[in-house]
Amino acid sequence: MAKSKLVQMNEKIAGNVTSKFCEISNAVIGGYTKIEDRFVDQYLTRKGESVAEAKARLKRKHGR
Repeated sequence: MAKSKLVQMNEKIAGNVTSKFCEISNAVIGGYTKIEDRFVDQYLTRKGESVAEAKARLKRKHGR
């Protein structure tokens, strides 16, 4: 018995926590991106410009 049951259980819990953290992180980032895209589309795009083009223009303008 190379690893005790306690060590094995701890590794299993750590794996579950890590996977749930990744899921939550992806959900938060996805939600923020949706809000950001909607804001850019509604307030910052010029006539005939896509959201991606507006974001690229703003990055160039502000040097980020």
